[in-house]
Amino acid sequence: MARPTPKVSFMDKLVSLCKRRGFVFPASEIYGGQGSTYDWGPLGVELKRRVKEAWWESMVYARRDVVGLDSAIIQSPEVWKASGHVGGFSDPLIDNKTSKQRYRADHLIEGHARALAEAGRSAEAEALLARLHTAHGDNGALHRLIVETGIKDPQSGTTDWTEVRQFNLMFKTYVGPVEDSANVAYLRPETAQGIFINFNNVLNSMRPKLPFGVAQIGKSFRNEITPGNFVFRTREFEQMEMEYFCEPETAPHWYEYWRTERFQWYLRLGIDPHKLRLREHERDELAHYAAGCSDVEYLFPFGWSELEGIANRTDYDLKRHSEAAGTPLAWFDQENKRHVVPYVIEPAAGCDRTAMTFLADAYDEEPDGEETRVVLRFHPRIAPVTVAVFPLVKKEGMPEKAEEIEQMLRPRFRTALEVNQSIGRRYRRQDEIGTPYCVTVDGQTMQDGTVTLRDRDSMTQERVAWSELPQVLERRIAAWKRPEKSAERAATAASA
Repeated sequence: MARPTPKVSFMDKLVSLCKRRGFVFPASEIYGGQGSTYDWGPLGVELKRRVKEAWWESMVYARRDVVGLDSAIIQSPEVWKASGHVGGFSDPLIDNKTSKQRYRADHLIEGHARALAEAGRSAEAEALLARLHTAHGDNGALHRLIVETGIKDPQSGTTDWTEVRQFNLMFKTYVGPVEDSANVAYLRPETAQGIFINFNNVLNSMRPKLPFGVAQIGKSFRNEITPGNFVFRTREFEQMEMEYFCEPETAPHWYEYWRTERFQWYLRLGIDPHKLRLREHERDELAHYAAGCSDVEYLFPFGWSELEGIANRTDYDLKRHSEAAGTPLAWFDQENKRHVVPYVIEPAAGCDRTAMTFLADAYDEEPDGEETRVVLRFHPRIAPVTVAVFPLVKKEGMPEKAEEIEQMLRPRFRTALEVNQSIGRRYRRQDEIGTPYCVTVDGQTMQDGTVTLRDRDSMTQERVAWSELPQVLERRIAAWKRPEKSAERAATAASA
C-alpha cells in the first residue's frame, strides 16, 4: 500500500515559493547556510523597496510635519550606555545541558502553551500564559515555571535545564586595528537613538515647530537567542521608525492618532482585516519609560505576532542623552519664551517582517482543472511587478511590438517582458509572483492596435488600445479592492 503524501504546511509552501520565484534565499547556501540569515532575491528586493516606498510616502511625502534622516550604524558607545542598551537590552536565556541548545525562556514557555492549545488543552495553555505574564522580568520565576510545568527540550526531549540568565542582544565589535576596551563599539540594535542624538541638528537646520517628526529606514542588528519563523525574526533586519515630537500635554492625542493611522496603513494596502488587530499593552508589559504602547498584530500561521509597535516614549530618551552628553536637547517656544523637552510618539515597524506579512497575506491557492493555481494577491502598489507584457508568439512582429509597449510603460510602472513558454505558463508564473496585470500582443494587435489586458484576481480579459494602457492601468490601480481568497469564497458559500 502506498504511503499517504504528508501534508505540506503553509509556511513550507511559502518558503518554497519564495526561493523558487526569487523572493528570499538562504544566506551562504553554497557553504551550508548561516542560521536564520537570508538574502533577498531579485523579486524580494523589489517587494521590500515597494514596502519602504509606501511607508515613506505615507510617513514623509504625504505630510508637512515629518522630515527624514539616515544615521550611522556604528555610533559612539556612549549613545548605547545613555540609552540603557549596554546595561539593560537583554533577553532571558536558558540552556539544555544535554542538547547544548539555547532558548529564550519566555519563547520556550509560549511554544509549550501553543502545543497544549493544539492538543485541545486550551484551559491549561491559558493558565500557563497567565503565569508567564506574571513571571516576566524574573529569571527565577521563569526557571521555576519551566521546571514545574515539565517543559522538555524540543531537541533532546530532556528537562536538564540550566538556570535562566540575561543575555545582552547587542553585537559588539571594535573600531580600528586594536581590539581592546578603548575601541569597543556596537552595531545599532535600533534606529531610534540616531534620531534622538540628532535632535538639535534637525532643529537648527530645518527650523520645525512642534509637533514634528523625524523618520528613518535602516539596518539594525540584534543577537537574538532564538531567531526563527523564516524572516520574521532574524539577527539582521531593516527598520522603519519615526519619532514624533510633541508638547507633553498633547502626547495622549498624538498617541491615539498614530495608533489609528498606522493600523489603517496596513488595511489600505490590502491586508486582511480579519487577521489584523491593535492590541494595547497592559501596564505591567510597558517599558519603564513608556506611558503607553500598542502593537499592530497579524495572525500568522504560528499565531498572533507583532508587526509594528506604537509607543509613547515620553521625554525619557531626550533627557537621558541630554544628561549624559551635557547638551540640552529641547525645543524653544518663541511665542512663550520657554524651552520644551518634547514627548515622543514612536511608530516602529520592521521592513522584513512587513514584507513577510504581505507575502503570507497575499498567498492563495485555488483549483484550476486538475492542477492548483497559486497566486499572490498583492495590492498593485506593493507587487514587485505591476504589469507584464507578452508577445503571443515569436514571429510576425509581435516580439518587437511587445518590446515597444513595455518600453512605453516602464517609466510609469514596474514592468516585465516575457517571451518564452506557452502563454498559459507565462500567466501562471506572473500569478505566482503577484503581478496584477498582464498584456498580450497577438495577431489582432498588429491589425487594430489593441492588446489583451488580463486581470490577475478575476482572470478576466478585455481588449484595450495599447496607446491607452497607462491611463487604463492607473484607473485600475486606484480602484483596486482586496479580493476574496478561495478559502473565504468557500466559507461564504458554505454559510449561505
